[in-house]
Order: sequence, then structure tokens, then C-alpha cells
Amino acid sequence: MDPQTWMREAVALARANVTAGGRPFGALLVRDGQVLARAANGIHLDHDPTAHAELLAIRAACTQLGSPRLDGAVVYASGHPCPMCLAAMHLCGIGEAWFAYSNEDGEPFGLSTAAVYAQMARPPSEQDGLRLRPLRPEGEQGLYEDWVARR
Repeated sequence: MDPQTWMREAVALARANVTAGGRPFGALLVRDGQVLARAANGIHLDHDPTAHAELLAIRAACTQLGSPRLDGAVVYASGHPCPMCLAAMHLCGIGEAWFAYSNEDGEPFGLSTAAVYAQMARPPSEQDGLRLRPLRPEGEQGLYEDWVARR
């Protein structure tokens, strides 16, 4: 199938999710011409703020494949992926992602993540609203070495 067909399916998932009371986001994960996973935003179902369509599709595909790697996979998302979803795509090796609606398209509806992207572009010490601070308990050491030793 061609990218237009995959994207139409992602948008159809998003439209069906709106009908079901959810947000207008759907995603397909495709590799070698086969759909590995389909998902729609699930925040409305269990109030999980990480239940974005792209993350749910990544989780389903990784579970199905028994691997945290999705090298060679392509994401088709109805909306511009947020920084969390984009980071997950990087972490699992997805090499390409397409989106139908941009952050600019979503802005008038409160569906843009451009402000989060702007926050994330700043050094952690200069970000607003979230303080990221190191705190290692006294005497704590060797966690990563223990991990390597057990591999």
C-alpha cells in the first residue's frame, strides 16, 4: 500500500475515536508493507496522559514482536507527534513518521504540543514548571555496574 492509504487509516482511527468520546488521534505502525499495530488515543478511557495513539501502537507492536526495537518501521499519525511520542520513536528505532495535521492545525483547538517542544528545547535547568534535580542517596553506588554485570 502507499503512504496515502496508511494515513487515511490513521485518520479514520482518529475520527472513530472522536465518535467514541476520545481525542482526534490515531496511529498505524507499518513495517515491510504490513501493519504491526493500530491505535487511537486512549486518555479518555483510563485518564492515562501517556495513552497517546503512537505510544499505544509502539507498545502493542513491541509486545507482539517480543522486542523493544522497531527498526525499519514507519509511523502514520493523524496529528503531529508530541515530544514524548517522538522520543519513544527514537528510542525504539523507528526511522520515519508521517502526520496529517500539524501543530499549527491543532493550535486553535488546544491540540498543539508546540509549547512543550519549546520547553524541551531549553536546558532542563531553565524549563518552567518542572524542576529536575539530582539526588543520589548517601552511600548509593554501582547500580549501572550491577546491571552490566548481570547481562
